[in-house]
Amino acid sequence: MMLRTLKSNWLRLVVHIGAWIPFAVILWDALANQLGAEPIREIIFRTGKTALILLVLSLACTPANTLFGFRSALKVRRALGLYAFCYALGHAAVFIGVDYGFGLTLLQGAILERPYALVGAAAFLILLPLALTSTQGWMKRLGKRWTILHRWVYLAAVLVIVHFVWLVKLDVREPLTYGAVVVLLLALRVHGVHELVTRFRSKPSLPPGQKNDTPAAPAGAGFLFRQKCPDQHEEI
Repeated sequence: MMLRTLKSNWLRLVVHIGAWIPFAVILWDALANQLGAEPIREIIFRTGKTALILLVLSLACTPANTLFGFRSALKVRRALGLYAFCYALGHAAVFIGVDYGFGLTLLQGAILERPYALVGAAAFLILLPLALTSTQGWMKRLGKRWTILHRWVYLAAVLVIVHFVWLVKLDVREPLTYGAVVVLLLALRVHGVHELVTRFRSKPSLPPGQKNDTPAAPAGAGFLFRQKCPDQHEEI
């Protein structure tokens, strides 16, 4: 029984364990005084980067199912999004509470004078309502507005990339790599691209020389199938 449960929920287990590892590493390095000359800035950087990685992984769950039929990815999308928000919250909390000591005047000046801080704050303010409304209860209360609201996660992802680029300034290869992945995931959400990929994936493979007499799926069939599948919500 236990083996069957582990087999069906192995990805959830991997996500939960994997999401806690960066926090454990930060804590270990802090206790061992291995965070470098500027430990606060190192913690801010690590939590922000982890938040970005988890956010991108959450956005990749639906395409993973669409392209490869990896349906298990849909079961961990919400967890990845919430873990991303938790690291973003830690990122903001250390920046505001530790680096600036909750000094509102200093914090206001830092945000207004540093564009990367302003963009990062905007991304966090977008992720906040998405995290708060990620439950089934809020989904029922908001109805169709819930889906519209949670599509803002893509804008948040773009803002986080811009925040990262402006923060590192010189070597922007890493943030631009994440940006390319986000652009690709956005492209896969375009109706025509999504429909094309869905048709290609659902097309049965035939032996050589045999013709496919199965009628083509009507336009929009991929989208309708997606909507009818359980656990296919636009979560962060």
